[in-house]
Order: sequence, then C-alpha cells, then structure tokens
Amino acid sequence: MENGVCRWFVDISKWNPSNQEFSFLLSLLPLQDHSSITRFIKLEDRKRAIVSRLLQYAVVHEVLGIPFDEIIIKRTIEGKPYLNTHQNNLRFPNFNFNVSHDGDYVGITSEPLHIVGLDIVSHVIPKQETILEFIGNFSSHLTSLEWDNIINAGTCNEILAEFYKYWCVKEAYIKAIGVGLGYRLNRLEFQHINWTNISVYVDGKESSEWKFCLFELGKAHWRVSFWHDLWCVTRPLALVYPSLFNACDLKLGKLNEFYKMEGETASVARGHPGSAVEDFKRTLRLTELKEIDDSLRIGFTGSFMLRTVDQLLPDSFRASYGIYAD
Repeated sequence: MENGVCRWFVDISKWNPSNQEFSFLLSLLPLQDHSSITRFIKLEDRKRAIVSRLLQYAVVHEVLGIPFDEIIIKRTIEGKPYLNTHQNNLRFPNFNFNVSHDGDYVGITSEPLHIVGLDIVSHVIPKQETILEFIGNFSSHLTSLEWDNIINAGTCNEILAEFYKYWCVKEAYIKAIGVGLGYRLNRLEFQHINWTNISVYVDGKESSEWKFCLFELGKAHWRVSFWHDLWCVTRPLALVYPSLFNACDLKLGKLNEFYKMEGETASVARGHPGSAVEDFKRTLRLTELKEIDDSLRIGFTGSFMLRTVDQLLPDSFRASYGIYAD
C-alpha cells in the first residue's frame, strides 16, 4: 500500500469458523477487544465483529508495517476508531481508517491525508411493513429534495434502492468526520447526476472539498414473503404518491405479495481533515496544510478488493491458523 489508500472487504457468508478457529483468531487481538466480540450471542454477529477488528489491524500492519502485537487502536469519545501511536516519523501522518459491516460484508477503507468514512447497508426491510411505511420512518432525516427523488424513483424496488443510496452516503459522511448519533442527517443534502458527480450541501452550503463514491457489493437478489397488509387504501395517498401507487400495481389497495430485496450498497466519503470534529481532529497531524487542499483534486475511486479471513493475518500466523481452518 504505497499510497496509504486501502479498500478491502470480506464476504463472511461462506465463512463458518469452528470454535477452535474462532478462539485462535480472538487470541491474536488485544484482551480489551475480546468483550466487544464475545458479547454477541449470534454467530453471524460475532463473525462481523471479529472480522471488523482483524481488518483494522491488518490494514495498519499492511500500510504502516507495524507488527500486530504493537498496534494500539482506540476510539474517540464519539466512537470512531483510530491508531494510537506516538511515532513522529509515520509515513502517512494523517493515516486514518473506517470500518462498516452489514449483511454478508465487512469492509474497511483508509486514507493517508484525507478523512474517510465507509458505510455498508443491506437492502432489506422488516416484515409486516410496506416500503412506504419503512422509508417514512426516516423521512425526518431527509431533505424535501431527497424525499421527492426517492418517492419518484420509479418502481417499488427502485424507490427502496434510492432510499438506501441516500442513507448510505449520509452515514459515510458522518462517519468520516467522526460525529456521533446526535448529528441531524437532514442538515445534509446530497445532489447527483444518476449517482455520479455526487456533492453534499451542509446547512444549505455546498462543501466542495468532499468526494463520494457509491457502488454495489455483490449481486442483489430477491425473496418473496406473503402477508396481508393495507397500503394505498385511500384515494388521497394515491394522489400524493402516484408513481409509488402505480408502480406497485395495488388495484385493490392491498399488498398480498411483497418482494424483499437483498444486496448491499457501499459508500466511501473522503474529505478535508479540517472538517473533522474536534475529538477526532486531535488524532490527526495535518489539518490545514495546502498540500491537502491540492490533493483533493486527485481522482477518487472506491474500488474494493476482496479478502479472505486468512489473508488478513501476517505470514507468521497463517500456518498456525491453517491448522484450525482446515
């Protein structure tokens, strides 16, 4: 990683570790990380948690060459992970990273100068809830422009996908700046041309120092669930949301078949370190230099590389891991 930029993800759907394999991987991490992994009851949640930690140590080791057992990763007050080091000769003085996991994927992204955020979101909705009801739960976090774009996106599937895209870029932005749950997402408005040339407006003002990349992880597929639900029963709702009403073909006003989309969208947000919240900014070394401003003009890509769990381990650990993984 000569340039300090890393984009990795792990597909955990086909990784089914034995108890011995999981215990070995856990032993490679500091004791303070163990409880945040073992507190989960479900294996899928434990898998996401341990791969998330391994990705962080693997990227620091790969990019900066720090041995696994010398890496110290802490979290800011707001919960953003960062490398805790007192080395003054780091090759990338602003080296920072962000992780995300949802569904089948766990990912990480890093940057040498800019601050970076990553969000992965699965395209699923709860049972017993219509698409309109589901996205309506989040309407207060969207601007009127964003809401209109979502509702008029086309078919039910396209409406849901459009919502997830907006949600994904918003989450990537707030994770990049290191802010917590108290940040009002409707302060952000994202504008784009078919999800290219994405720009963000914060409190109505464009923040031109930000770059965004949005893409799909894997292939979306569909499952069908059956239930009886009331939706678009009244004429006024059909008038308010005609594209939604017509796209779903609800002639009787009742939804008897609902297609639940499954797949993942990921977004990478990259911006000027001066945008970071104060607690996170204190972990960075360069926040105002002109070289950062100039580097923002460099092309930006969110292309990810697929990694397996064993590829996250240093060579010295892989032989031992192979004993448990076979």
